[in-house]
Amino acid sequence: HVQLVESGGGLVQAGGSLRLSCAASGRTVISYATGWFRQAPGKEGEFVAVINWSFTGTDYADSVTGRFHISRDSAKNMVYLPMNRLKVEDTGVYFCALASRARAGARINEYEDWGQGTQVTVSS
Repeated sequence: HVQLVESGGGLVQAGGSLRLSCAASGRTVISYATGWFRQAPGKEGEFVAVINWSFTGTDYADSVTGRFHISRDSAKNMVYLPMNRLKVEDTGVYFCALASRARAGARINEYEDWGQGTQVTVSS
């Protein structure tokens, strides 16, 4: 049974920072691509970032490039998403997702296991 648990969300002012964490159990994150997605109120879910099995394999949505950085601690089976210079438009529920393969991209259907999400609210 695969379980993903996100944490680290909260309320922050624009320009501030948060660090999201994703704890995985049931599968080792180093073997599969792990992504972050977000869903704002009234909008569809969107891709944020992914880290592939190789430590050099990362990709980001254009809207977060240079501000967010995805990383992984293989020993702890954790994936992190430090978020800097947050904007009001970054507000949403952030989900951690584990793909079925070593490499994945921005498509939601590439991911088969999902966490429950953590709320990020950025105020102006």
